[in-house]
Amino acid sequence: MQKFKTVDELINRLKPERPVYCIRKNSIHAASKLFQNKFPGKVLYAVKTNPHPEVLKTIVKSGINNFDVASIKEIEDIRRISPDANCSYMHTVKSRESIKQAYFKYNIKAFSLDTKDELIKIIESTNHAKDLDLFVRVSVSNEHAEIDLSKKFGALTSEAIGLVRLTKQYAKKIGLSFHVGSQCMHPISYAKGITEISNIIKKTKIIPDYINVGGGFPTIYPDLIPQSLDNYFKEIKKNLQNLKLNKMPEIICEPGRAIVAESGSTVVRVNLRKKQKLYINDGTYGTLFDAGTPNIVFPSRLIKNGKTTSKKLTAFNFYGPTCDSMDYMKGPFLLPNNIKENDYIELGQLGAYGLTFRTQFNGFYSDEIYEVEDDPIMTMYGKEINKVVLVA
Repeated sequence: MQKFKTVDELINRLKPERPVYCIRKNSIHAASKLFQNKFPGKVLYAVKTNPHPEVLKTIVKSGINNFDVASIKEIEDIRRISPDANCSYMHTVKSRESIKQAYFKYNIKAFSLDTKDELIKIIESTNHAKDLDLFVRVSVSNEHAEIDLSKKFGALTSEAIGLVRLTKQYAKKIGLSFHVGSQCMHPISYAKGITEISNIIKKTKIIPDYINVGGGFPTIYPDLIPQSLDNYFKEIKKNLQNLKLNKMPEIICEPGRAIVAESGSTVVRVNLRKKQKLYINDGTYGTLFDAGTPNIVFPSRLIKNGKTTSKKLTAFNFYGPTCDSMDYMKGPFLLPNNIKENDYIELGQLGAYGLTFRTQFNGFYSDEIYEVEDDPIMTMYGKEINKVVLVA
């Protein structure tokens, strides 16, 4: 992968016609180390967030070798990078073929479920294996999350009580898990999740071997400024202590966005300006999906290329290159008022999901990916990034 000192150097040298994606390995390393040093348990990277080989290599080099996977393809991607990686199949709805292949071909022992039917599938597809780590996912409130994940997965506490009792009979080790939703903006959500776990423990008298607090740890955006991650970790530690268990279960988390979001950015070029509308060469069918459907406002900056920019900032919205009117990003994206055709804009915080959501709709697709060494446009890890001496 070609490397540049800065995004500006990349653009000045290449003057790309298509959008380009930038990876900052030092950012990944800093975020990864923060979780490893401060989270009170084991860190599983959520592969779905960004499975690019260079991202996975950097995560492994940083010391994380445990992964939350949701498909056989993700298992294969990880094992190519790290053959001895520990993968946990945390998707609660899997095909029998996938369960069988995961267990017998890839030696996956950890599976998640939220129904009796899924438990039966796991038991039968592994030929009644006796060495399974089975996680019952409990539905919890996602009220503080920007993206609600509570409707598709998770058993209500009333359902989970019986399911935990049943699962205990077939598991070598049993876990309880929950997910507070993506981009969770208040630590109290983890307290509420642990309270649900506590209720289940009290009702079943079953002490789990694992408690998995899931993902949801936030990153920073112009209109979404979360508390420090230290506050999230403190809230989790405090409420785990409140369980008052004689022996604390192993604690697990599944961060994705918080580890990789800052590491990625996309540089787009302006094709046309219509007043406060900018038509750019990437959009919701490319790396900017999250700017459309959930309307995440990514940090933006004009790449000057030696030009004099207006001190007056104007709120723009974006339209992508396809012929679909849904290829629209409301923003607002604050940029100099004198921006025009052929100017380049860097959009930050795209390390999470930017690469995974790309399509080839209308024939617009770019796989131009480079490494850069400058700081992200916005960061929660400023001091940590500056300490990093990595990265080969």
